[in-house]
Amino acid sequence: MSEPASDPASVPVPEPQGAPEEDAHARWRFLRDVLVFQLKLVLGNLHNFIFVPISLVAAAADLLFKSGRQGSRFYKTMEWARDAEHSIGVYSVLEEERVHRSYSVDAVIARIEDVIVREYAKGGTAASVKGAVDRAFDKIQRETPEKYNPEEAVRRAAEKIREKMQRRNDAS
Repeated sequence: MSEPASDPASVPVPEPQGAPEEDAHARWRFLRDVLVFQLKLVLGNLHNFIFVPISLVAAAADLLFKSGRQGSRFYKTMEWARDAEHSIGVYSVLEEERVHRSYSVDAVIARIEDVIVREYAKGGTAASVKGAVDRAFDKIQRETPEKYNPEEAVRRAAEKIREKMQRRNDAS
């Protein structure tokens, strides 16, 4: 008579020789990556939602109003969209060497995480962590160059359109 088969779940699986020990923080890094990925997907969809009509308006303006080389407004819009997409960096967690631009989603999240970890290490309360995060956001806003400020970009675009419309009216 043969021995009864043992339950495979109860049999310990030996670790391969030389395998690195599991990082104690790997699960939390994984959960962080999942949450950041979801945030980036939402931002990417918002990016597409914004740039679809903007690029169509720019293309229509290029077709209707002469301005430098053919399609200059459209291609400028594409550059803005590309820069915004690179800042979001949806798949950056897969890169071997993460290249953080100062104003990418990864860079902002890393700065906020650093603040939270420092406050926690100091034994901070929820209120002190909130205050530290608020100060970090204020600092990011102060350091952000004007060219990345959406309100400033819209103001500059409106000014350019006004100038071109004025030149066109003056020429007629």
